[in-house]
Amino acid sequence: MVLLKERKKELINSFKVHSMDTGSAEVQIALLTERINSLGDHFKHHKKDFHSRRGLLKLVGTRRRLLKYLKKKDIKGYEEILEKLNLRK
Repeated sequence: MVLLKERKKELINSFKVHSMDTGSAEVQIALLTERINSLGDHFKHHKKDFHSRRGLLKLVGTRRRLLKYLKKKDIKGYEEILEKLNLRK
C-alpha cells in the first residue's frame, strides 16, 4: 500500500525534528506505522495473502528496531512518539 504524497508530507511535518528533516527515526516510525495500519485493512479482505503478510512482518521488525534505537538515544522523544501514534497501551 502506497502513501499519498499529501498524507506523507503531513506526517513528515507533524513528526520532524528540525526544519529540513525527512529521515529522522521519528519520521520513519510515523511513516512505517501508517503503512502497517493500511496493510491491516488490506488483510481484512485478503486473509490468505501470505506474501504481503511477510512484507508486513518486515515493516513491523524495522519499526521495532527504530523504536529500540530511539528509546536508547532519546527516551523523551520515544515516549512522545508512542503517545502520538498510540502504539503501546
